[in-house]
Amino acid sequence: MKKLLPFLALLFLSSTSFANDEKVVPSKIDNVTVYSQGAQIHRKANYSIGRGITEVIIDGVSQNIDANSLQVSATGKAIILDSKYSIFYPEKSAAVLSAESMKIKKKIDLLRDSIQVVKYELQSIQDEINVYEETKKILANNGAIKGHGKVNDSIALLKDAIEYYTEKMMVINKKIQVLKRDKNKVIIQRKGMNARLIELNNQLNNNGGNVKPLKPTYRITITFKSDAAVSGKINVSYLVSNAGWTPLYDLRSESSSNTINLNYKAKVHQNTGIDWKDVRLNISTNNPYQNKTKPTLHPWYVDFNNYRALNNRADKYERNATAPVPVTAAYDAVSELEETTMDAAGASDFTNIVQNMISVEFRIDLPYTIESNGQEHMVLVKNVDLDTKYKYYTVPKYDKGVYLVAELYKLDELQLVPASANIFFDGTYMGKTYIDPTTMDDTLSLSLGKDPNIIVRRTLLKKESKQKIVGSKIERTFAYAIEVKNLKGRTIELVVQDQMPITQNGDIEIELLESSKGKVNERTGLIEWTFNLKPKGDKDIQFSYKVRYDKDKKLYLQ
Repeated sequence: MKKLLPFLALLFLSSTSFANDEKVVPSKIDNVTVYSQGAQIHRKANYSIGRGITEVIIDGVSQNIDANSLQVSATGKAIILDSKYSIFYPEKSAAVLSAESMKIKKKIDLLRDSIQVVKYELQSIQDEINVYEETKKILANNGAIKGHGKVNDSIALLKDAIEYYTEKMMVINKKIQVLKRDKNKVIIQRKGMNARLIELNNQLNNNGGNVKPLKPTYRITITFKSDAAVSGKINVSYLVSNAGWTPLYDLRSESSSNTINLNYKAKVHQNTGIDWKDVRLNISTNNPYQNKTKPTLHPWYVDFNNYRALNNRADKYERNATAPVPVTAAYDAVSELEETTMDAAGASDFTNIVQNMISVEFRIDLPYTIESNGQEHMVLVKNVDLDTKYKYYTVPKYDKGVYLVAELYKLDELQLVPASANIFFDGTYMGKTYIDPTTMDDTLSLSLGKDPNIIVRRTLLKKESKQKIVGSKIERTFAYAIEVKNLKGRTIELVVQDQMPITQNGDIEIELLESSKGKVNERTGLIEWTFNLKPKGDKDIQFSYKVRYDKDKKLYLQ
């Protein structure tokens, strides 16, 4: 028995040393990767635990965490047994609850007394209003006012009666108006008191008839196992919703330069419940909520009367697939900074671009504070000068204006996403456009507006445009002349676009007769003339085409 007691004591000490312990440690958000939808939060914390199993708690995290995205790593000679996200509901002691209940009950009693006083005040005001209303009735029903008695025989008596009636009624009406205003004020005061009384009663009835319970907190619990006392650092990351960013571009150009400056900005917003204070931001083009499963083609069986069923199966897949969320953008005015002798460093100077397998990440080495209020905060991602070529375009069939167009090259190297862009030309805001880098072209044509110093006129040549019947066919000929004049003081490169009709019907024949050496796209019918036009110079273009079709049929041609 004596040998057994030391063994049991040793076993007890061993079991108590490995009993679960619990520690709450402070943590700080170190950096945030913001996606087009959602954000990846990276937190850091220091821990110090003893021998055994210890639960380290990181409190005060967002309630919008995706629990499946939780990742935990740590330094130190300890084993991470488990990590989980949970909600903690704090409890109050009975003594505290009782004291708070007494305070609320006292407020309720005082408020009820005040409501009773207000009730008497309202009744008093209403009594005065009733008296004045009855007085008005007496005046109105008086025989002198109604014209009964001797008053009809005397102009003086009638005049005195009318003056008396007018004077008294004016005084009474004013007093009634004042009393009604006072009554409305008291009614509003009573409504506020009743609302406050309801609120206090709800507080008293909550949590078992005591007081309003404390708000729950959201926490991450990490279970460690260690054979000795150990200290280290904890790195936690998780995905939260209610956050994201939308792109916005500023395009600034000068007529004297062959480049356009592009400001690539991100409008970051978050409403996660936790402020991001002095954190490093990473802007990612990835969307973790977008469908990641590639479609699969199944055998396509064709049979009669099964067309609807086959299409329903395809529609079912389309409905299950998560479509990419459209990116929205809005315009924010950007104030110009005054020029100084030395250029200040821009935020884009602190941005590193990381090309991932399916997305691009812009890592900004500057601290940002983004409050959890849903408001948008502008973050400058990138600033770059783009090689640009300026041309003038006109489509006189629809618009006699000539548009200055900037053609931007090598946009595919910038990793842009579709978004709106503000256009500034020679320091003037020109309007908005839309940049869509998802097209196959590596060149973006950016319209900067009309130039009134270039005149274009398109005319139908009636003498050459005619219609005749040849056998069973109608043959119609259309001829046009386009005149262009450059009133500017410099040579310009001008592109004139027009078109001829095209068809997929073999019964309709279309033949181009004259194009003035224009470039013709047989597939689209587009005819394009590109040439340089000297100052004060002009140019004439003519083109014509013929359409032949059955005379028994109607064909609309404009």
